[in-house]
Amino acid sequence: MALTSRSRKKSRKLRGRTRSMGWGRVGQHRKSGSKGGTGGSGMNKHRKTWMLKYYPNWFGAKGFVPIRNRLLHKKNTITLRELDQIAFKLRNTNVEGDKVVLNLNEMGYDKLVANGKIYEKVKVIVKEATKKAIERVKEAGGEVIVEKIEEEEQS
Repeated sequence: MALTSRSRKKSRKLRGRTRSMGWGRVGQHRKSGSKGGTGGSGMNKHRKTWMLKYYPNWFGAKGFVPIRNRLLHKKNTITLRELDQIAFKLRNTNVEGDKVVLNLNEMGYDKLVANGKIYEKVKVIVKEATKKAIERVKEAGGEVIVEKIEEEEQS
């Protein structure tokens, strides 16, 4: 049988008797004013020492790439999986010998990447392609005519 406690917790003592539960005037322990604001407020004022210790690069330029430059360098890529689906749909129309001819430049694609597998024999004309993508197309019995060959990035 457990012994009963003779003393009550402070929260039990104060419940119902006070409005502020020992935190002084009503409102002193409410909201964000008691902790100097929310989020990153005061980083150049009352929290400056904290900011200098933990985030010395909080302020200042970090670098910026204008949206027009990002759009200029953005490449519209197509995967082998998507290419295989397109080749399957066009297998009776754009045929040269036993290969389906796909001009990705005319279709609006800039780069062929090696995600997925290809099963159709295709002749692909594209601006850029990864080495792995070219290998997989050749393994399937196709060929890639490319302006620029890129090595795959190691992440």
